Order: sequence, then structure tokens, then C-alpha cells
Amino acid sequence: MTEVAGSELDERVPGRRWTVRLDAVGRGSTAVRISCSRPACTDQRLPSAAAGRAAAVAHLKAHLRAAPAPRAGAYCACRAEGCHTHLPDTGRDARAEPWRCGGPVVLAVVTDREGRWWQATECCSRCAAATPGARAAATSRAPAPHHSEPPVSVAPRAGAPQFSDRQGAASTGVPAPRSAPVRRRPRQAKIAQRVIPHDLRPVTLRDELVELGDLFRDYQKRSEPDLALLADLHTRKASAFAAWAEATGDTRLRLDAQRAEQAAAAARLQHQQRTGHTTTSTEPDGSGPAVARLLIGPAQWDHARSVLAHATDTAPLPGPEVRLLVVMLTLRAARTGTGNLVGQDLTGLGLSEPEALVTQLADSGWLRLPGTPAELLASRPENPTPITIPSLVPDEDKPVPFTFGRKLRPKLSGWAQRVVLDKKLRKAKTTAGTRLLALVLATHSSPDGRLGSDDQGIGLDHLASWCAVDPGELASLADRLAAADWLTESALTTTCLTGRLTERVLPLTCPLTWPGRAEARGTALVRVNP
Repeated sequence: MTEVAGSELDERVPGRRWTVRLDAVGRGSTAVRISCSRPACTDQRLPSAAAGRAAAVAHLKAHLRAAPAPRAGAYCACRAEGCHTHLPDTGRDARAEPWRCGGPVVLAVVTDREGRWWQATECCSRCAAATPGARAAATSRAPAPHHSEPPVSVAPRAGAPQFSDRQGAASTGVPAPRSAPVRRRPRQAKIAQRVIPHDLRPVTLRDELVELGDLFRDYQKRSEPDLALLADLHTRKASAFAAWAEATGDTRLRLDAQRAEQAAAAARLQHQQRTGHTTTSTEPDGSGPAVARLLIGPAQWDHARSVLAHATDTAPLPGPEVRLLVVMLTLRAARTGTGNLVGQDLTGLGLSEPEALVTQLADSGWLRLPGTPAELLASRPENPTPITIPSLVPDEDKPVPFTFGRKLRPKLSGWAQRVVLDKKLRKAKTTAGTRLLALVLATHSSPDGRLGSDDQGIGLDHLASWCAVDPGELASLADRLAAADWLTESALTTTCLTGRLTERVLPLTCPLTWPGRAEARGTALVRVNP
């Protein structure tokens, strides 16, 4: 009996099998290669994995459409390899258990979870059903009967096994079992990992939440970020979650609404920093006229203030002229302790005796020159004079006073020159003390130009320390700034200076505070949580 079964298997045709693979071309490249096990198919090369996956699926579908129907007399291709796809080799005892192929021959398609290969196999229906992830693309027809006499209806014995894959099952008089309809659960609508209830009322709120969830998921599929769009989405999410919290009384939803407001402010701030345009409004939604500031972002503003603070602490001589000169020279040699100067850089600062001031700094050891101060003042742009500030030269024994990079240093130096060399300040022939006060006020104002971070003004003691003047001189300096269209609505009390910088100079300012700045500082990149 074994010989008969073996001879029957030898006479059957082996089942077909072909595989379509998706492999990377090489390191450092996003291109992929598609290969097919059929000899007539040549390899294809595509620029990305997504394009390669789509081409591989289309290639396999073309084979399935062109291939003939599964052959009823074909030998199960799965059994030819020991049915390893659905009989794991967990031990000798488990493999010793027999597996019987059976049922009509089908053309099954199997793919891996990562989408790296697709395989079409001509196998029996039992192996196709036992293989994880396999789908039958086509089924063979039942073979025609070899005799002309009608089959005899034989009632099955009680307790005898009945197989639905037997072709003669219909002759027993028992109707073929109908497949149970597949009941698919409706897709759960989600937003921010929260399931939106189907019975949430009002319906307009539920529709808004469902739409927002879809919009966030679409945003995650974008190849390039759009922070303005992301800020609008978070604003809508904050409003929708606040309404959801009111409808359900869930405190966690109210907290999510607050976090969405913070994320919207952070995204809007990052968008303004990337585009170089900020607003003068302190409203959370960022409404207000746009201001293209010379320095963008809280980090650059903090670095500008750190230079002023360093000059205040390390100036070797008193007086506003020396302080202004120390600030400008520090910005030229901030990172390495060395820089280049020309005479025009000093003569345009409004100093009474620039050559004498340079001589005093050189004699004190704070500044080193290769020649004389007169040669420095006579130098031209085509032949600048190198200078050295020993306290700024990097050394292993002392930390570097500044942490900004080499690209930011010229931006800071250019910003300071734009302030102290303002056209109206030069036209009014303002002194070095007035220009130094303009530089200090530009770094100690709110986004809309109000002096101080909380619109309470700046203390006179701090201003006198930063500008190296007596508190009694601040009134005349503020009047000169007002005459030069720098300061308006100014008022000097016994303790502080209040007022607002004019709109003309807002691009030169470095605000102390900003809407959502606290949230943005703690969020280097805005994350999307749909």
C-alpha cells in the first residue's frame, strides 16, 4: 500500500513556486533592488523603498494574472519542503507527528511582516490555511468523475469523521456548510491615543475630534514640516479638548487642552524663529504686526546680553566711552581672543578721543596691538589691524566666557554696530553714553518694546551699572534717545525708567520675554501627538 501511494506521488506534477524580493542596493543609498525567482524576470532598481514595495506588489500581481489556474493534480509545494512554514522545528517529538496534506490545490500568497519578500505557492488548502498570513489567490476545480453512473448516496456512519474538503461530500445529502459572515468592528476614531466615544454629544464636537485626528495623522506623513499648520492644529485641538472636558467632566482632558495650547505657542514661536519674523503681540495666538528682527530666537538674545554682562564685569577702566569700546572690541574677538579692526570701526562710535582710549586699554594689558594706536586708527579695510584680548584667549586653566559658535559671532557684532551706528544717532551726534544706553535698552525690553520684562521699567541702579554713568545722568541720556526717535512715553522716577522703544528700532531689539518661551525652551522639537 505504501508503494502505491509513493507511485501516485511520483506521477503528480510538483507545485509551482516563485518569490519576489526587495533588497537594499548598498550602504549610504536609499535605492532598492527588486528580484524575481522566475528566470525570465530581470532585476529592477528603484530610488526608494516605498516605490520598490509598490513595484514589487505590482510585479507579483502581474504574475498571478498571467499564471494558469492551480492544477488539481499538482503535488503540494509546501510538503516538498517538509511544511516548515507552519510546522516549527521545536524538537524531534514534535516533528515526528504526521501532517497530512489535503483539500483542493490553491495558489497561496505569503509575505513577511516587514514587506521584504512576497511568495506565490501552489499548495493544498490545508497547508495554505495553516500558514500564517497566507491568502488564497485562486483554487483548482474539482476533477471530473471517471464513471458515468451516478454516485450512490451513502449515509455517513454515526460518529464518522466528515471532511469539508472531500469532493464527494455533496453526494451524502448533507448540505455544504456555509461560511459564517465576517463581522468587522467599526474603526475606532482616535485622537492623541484617546478613543472618541460613538455616543459623544454634541455631534459637531465628535466630528471635530475625528477630523482633527485624521489631520494629525496626515501631518505625520508629510515629508517636510509645516510649523504654522501644526500650530493651527494644536490650537484647534486645545479648543476641542476643552469642550470635551466640559461635556464629560474629565480633568485629564482639560490638562490635555492646556498642553495643546503650550504646544501651539511653541510651534508658532519656532515658525517665527525659522522665518526670521516675530510679532509684537503678547497674545497666546501670536496675533500682531510682524517684526523681522536682526537676531532671532531667545538663545541669540541671551548671548547678546551675556556679552554686555561680561563687558560690565571685566572693563579695566571706568566711564561710558571705555565701556562702549570694550563691548565692541569684545564682540570682535569673542571666541578666539583675536580679531581684525580698521580705523572706521572706532571713529564712528562717537568717542571724544579714540586714540587715547585705545592707548589706555593697551597700557592696562587688556588689549594687545601689533603697532601703535595711531596705526590702528589709520588702517583701511584692505589692510585691517589684528588685535588680541588676552582674557578671551582660550586656555585649559580657565573656562571660555562665551558658548556661541563662530557663525553667531559676526551676527552679534553686526547687530551691535547697527545699534550704535544708527543713522539718527549719528546725525544727532550723540555721545558714547547715549549709544551705550540704546544698546542696553534694546536688550532689556518686551516684544512690543516696553522697557523691562513685565512692563514695569528698568531699575536706575542697574542702568547706571550697565552704562557706567551716575544715576543722575540717565535723564539727559533718555531725552537724547527720545529726540533721536529711539524712545517714547519715557518717564524717569526715583527708582526706574519706564517707556517704550519706537517701532522704528524694534527690529534691533532682543526681547526679554516671549509668548510660550518657557514651553519652547523645554521643547527643542515640537512633537506631534495626534
